[in-house]
Amino acid sequence: MKRLLIVLALLPMGVFAENLDSANTSWILTSTALVLFMTLPGLALFYGGLVRSKNILSILMQCFAIAGIVSVLWLVAGYSIAFAEGNAYFGSLSKFMLSGVLEGSLSGDIPESLFALFQMTFAIITPALIIGGFAERMKFSAVLLFSAIWLIVVYAPVTHWVWGGGWLQEMGLLDFAGGTVVHITAGVGALVAAIVLGPRKGFLKTPMPPHNMTMVVTGAGMLWVGWFGFNGGSALAANGDAAMAMLVTHISAATAAMTWMIYEWVKFGKPTALGTVTGMVAGLGTITPASGFVGPAGALVIGFIAGIVCFNAVIIIKQKWKIDDSLDVFPVHGVGGILGTMMAGVFASSELGLFSGQGLAEGMTISSQLSVQFIGVVATFSYTAVATYIILKVVGMITGLRVSAEEEQQGLDITSHEEVGYNL
Repeated sequence: MKRLLIVLALLPMGVFAENLDSANTSWILTSTALVLFMTLPGLALFYGGLVRSKNILSILMQCFAIAGIVSVLWLVAGYSIAFAEGNAYFGSLSKFMLSGVLEGSLSGDIPESLFALFQMTFAIITPALIIGGFAERMKFSAVLLFSAIWLIVVYAPVTHWVWGGGWLQEMGLLDFAGGTVVHITAGVGALVAAIVLGPRKGFLKTPMPPHNMTMVVTGAGMLWVGWFGFNGGSALAANGDAAMAMLVTHISAATAAMTWMIYEWVKFGKPTALGTVTGMVAGLGTITPASGFVGPAGALVIGFIAGIVCFNAVIIIKQKWKIDDSLDVFPVHGVGGILGTMMAGVFASSELGLFSGQGLAEGMTISSQLSVQFIGVVATFSYTAVATYIILKVVGMITGLRVSAEEEQQGLDITSHEEVGYNL
């Protein structure tokens, strides 16, 4: 018996689990935890610090509740719509309730249960990002119903288009970790929600600064760290692609943070912590679709452009268009996602010398790849905008969308949850 155990211990792991790769599985287990960490507590603290103190608990509650409801819906139908075999636009319901996802079933060389969980964490953070567009004024019941419908109607189908064998994947769209799937959908969803709900009372008349910048910076730091799992994990392997994705992610974030800080310093006379961390998030969102395709020098350019463009997008959205996208979801994530998706088509090319990436697909040129990227951006933007508008109207008829003026004045912590964030 002792000899048998020794022989079995020396056999390759594949004997026990077919083609399962233990190293890849370990890395995606770690990445999954990192991506969930981005929402809870990262995004919750980042957004919570940005709102006024009377609404902090409502933001934390919304992030936690969305994590719960999305997890259940991903189990029931979201994963199946996104990743089960179907047509060019929707997956089938063959994996309803994760049917067939067993302990020994694989997705590539990792457990399919792990792949489904990893993708679930992406599904959680995307509608959670939209909170920033309607912060401090949407009914909690409306937040839950909207997020649930939006996940099934918008997020899951777009995921199928890009990563689940759908039409954009067939066209060759480059979106490594969610420029279209996560950032454009969330950014556009937030923009539409901000327009439909209208601005907060006193918008552009009464100052509404973040109530706790320490919390904002802490949450932003968690997002930066968690993004290594977001982008590096999207390689679905512990290999050079994952390592390069992490490297270019960090370079873009650092460059965008410094670019935003210096631009703000020159333009307004002083650099702010808020501007610096916002620039960092812009750099992270912009590099996301390109992270598995570009090189370090390309990431530097992407981060620089993200810092400049997203900075000005914030000013245009709020001051020129007078849209109260409360926490700047569209100018940071939406615009960043669009920029990154397009620039992936350029800096993925292996013909740019120092700025070369891993190379385009056989037969593709920069111009032809940019055409595919443009189609992906326009399709995702248009579908998300129309679907989000319809969902908001339906939710409005069922629960109503906005709290009363009196409730908004008192704050959502006490009026929606009968609790307060601080007992002072």
